[in-house]
Amino acid sequence: MPAAKENGAERILDVAQSHIQRFGYNGFSFRDVAAEVGMKSASVHYHFPTKADLGVAVVKRYHEQFAAALGGASDSALSVEELLARFANVYLAVLNADQLMCLCGMLGAEVAALPEDVATEVKNFFSYSIDWLTIVYERKDQSNGKSETMAPRIKAQRHLATMQGALILARSMRDPKVFNEIANAI
Repeated sequence: MPAAKENGAERILDVAQSHIQRFGYNGFSFRDVAAEVGMKSASVHYHFPTKADLGVAVVKRYHEQFAAALGGASDSALSVEELLARFANVYLAVLNADQLMCLCGMLGAEVAALPEDVATEVKNFFSYSIDWLTIVYERKDQSNGKSETMAPRIKAQRHLATMQGALILARSMRDPKVFNEIANAI
């Protein structure tokens, strides 16, 4: 891909992601993205033929960035507590960037109205997050040396739901400290 095409596509992805995190999937158009990027709507269509194509690309890129920021859940150089703090910090970074929502949290709220390809990518993001947290909670249970009443996967789902809910609450209250209070209490 030529550099100019890559640069244009990346700018489009950046703007589309910001719009989705603020207004949801149905809260923006190619025209909105084109205007903010400074190009014609047809140029956006050149890079992403349909809005679903753009949505899929945005979610895939977000997922890749999220996974890179988390690193491996089995990283023995980090304690379970450090891994869980890393998970919370990835979410906090999203919130601190102009009071934004997790991209997939925003899309998850409107999954019934999403194109199937976009909905599938959102599901993949959440499945990855649950799998990552499950590994961390399995490590935690092993290090405790005792049998827990709640399965690691259920703990992972609860943790993810708590993080998503904490973002919604902090954003709604316009107070990032709310997120920290909740994240520190898990």
